[in-house]
Amino acid sequence: MSEPVNDFEYERRFFCREMPAEYDDGDTPTLILQSYYVHADNYALRVRLKSHDIRVDMTPDLDPIEILDRYRDHFSSAYVTVKGPSVGGTRYEMEHAIDTRIATELVQRGGALIIKNRYSVWIAEDGWSVDVFGGTNAPLVVAEAERATPVTNLTIPRFCITEITDQPRFNNDGLAGRPFSQWRDEFERELAANGPHFQPYFGTNRRME
Repeated sequence: MSEPVNDFEYERRFFCREMPAEYDDGDTPTLILQSYYVHADNYALRVRLKSHDIRVDMTPDLDPIEILDRYRDHFSSAYVTVKGPSVGGTRYEMEHAIDTRIATELVQRGGALIIKNRYSVWIAEDGWSVDVFGGTNAPLVVAEAERATPVTNLTIPRFCITEITDQPRFNNDGLAGRPFSQWRDEFERELAANGPHFQPYFGTNRRME
């Protein structure tokens, strides 16, 4: 008999114009470099490397492999992750820690790359992650609130422009397959025409003053 599967992540995600200065406490953000070996139909297989002691500016001309080569000894943790499609802010995820040396060699040998700085901030009653992307996904900024249960009755900060929870193109695997720089203008036209949108089926959306 198969054992029950409870490996799901619950999150809501938002498009932002920038990382607000007041949420940068001066500590080094987490540098994340990840390579996607499957990124189709909202299914993903990735290798992720993390570093907590180097600060890299997320510019459009950033080369993830060059950064990996330069700072390979600074990455302190690595993971293999499998993800399923996201439905209503819920997504299957199974993650396993691996040796950073093996992860580095895998990333150097293939996959579609993402590089970003992750800032961890506390807003109202929730811990948030704010991701600032570099390379072909610059200048994208995405904020997400994640909980152990569905994210309902959320206090949404003002720097969150519109919700992207159920837009697969903004998932990291979506960005690996088609970087933000390729469709940024299209998205901005959509946003200008339709205005901001926040999902109504997650309870009460409270906007911070």
